Amino acid sequence: MAIVESWLPPSQEHWQLINYLWQFFPIFTLFQWMTDWYPQGKTSAASRFNLPGKLAWAVMETPGFIVLLYCMLTIPANRGIEKLPPANWLMAAMFTVHYIYRALISPLFLNPSMSPIHPFVLVSALSFQVINGTCIGGYLAGYGPTTVHDWAGTAPRIEFGMMIFFAGFIGNIYHDDELREIRRAAARDQERKAEAQGEKGKEGKVDKVYKIPENGLFRWVLYPHYLCEWIEWCGFWVIGGLGCTPARTFVVNEVTTMLPRALSGKRWYIERFGKEKIGSKKAVIPSLI
Repeated sequence: MAIVESWLPPSQEHWQLINYLWQFFPIFTLFQWMTDWYPQGKTSAASRFNLPGKLAWAVMETPGFIVLLYCMLTIPANRGIEKLPPANWLMAAMFTVHYIYRALISPLFLNPSMSPIHPFVLVSALSFQVINGTCIGGYLAGYGPTTVHDWAGTAPRIEFGMMIFFAGFIGNIYHDDELREIRRAAARDQERKAEAQGEKGKEGKVDKVYKIPENGLFRWVLYPHYLCEWIEWCGFWVIGGLGCTPARTFVVNEVTTMLPRALSGKRWYIERFGKEKIGSKKAVIPSLI
């Protein structure tokens, strides 16, 4: 059942158009190089329109894998494809696992707190997810390889790509947890102070506490979780092969939208803690950027 006739799921003609135009997304990220305004996370700004961080994050990050799975379940029937190759489902599963962690488990169950998110960020990220999920989902669901013969001889490439992907995924989780630990430690300190003041059990939000993480790749860069996510999607692209344009475009789009945020974030760290405390740390790639 189509949600939007010939667009969701997309017909092959419309998918080709969307997939082509999506390659020009980096043009829209140019404004990020011109301003440090990004009302989310550390740089969240007070606004009457702000939304609760955890809920907004889940809403804006979830549509990607939902759209991808919707395409996987609808397009094959429309094209008379009885069974998709296992490699197609493997890539769909890896994409889904990443976003179940990123969109649901991390914000709703693991993060002690999240800063408010401006509706502009929510709409932008949600749009990104829908378009990206459509491009990758369409490719895997019938507009890319559709038989096991299309994947013949690719087992070494798939295995290598999976190693890269899961190395990045594990690194992403590890460095996310280093950031969460700062908030968990703040919550414990806050609870101890409340107990000392005879207010044990009193509900309250965790005060914002910012520190410079030092474990793992944080010893060399301030945004290693960004780097690890790029590594993940490079592995995803390796699995799909050089001709998998949606995976390639995803990598390029992720880097072009996240790199200026990392550089802006480094300026935030320097302003808050001083150049001496930041030292030789780079923003996202050790010894380079």
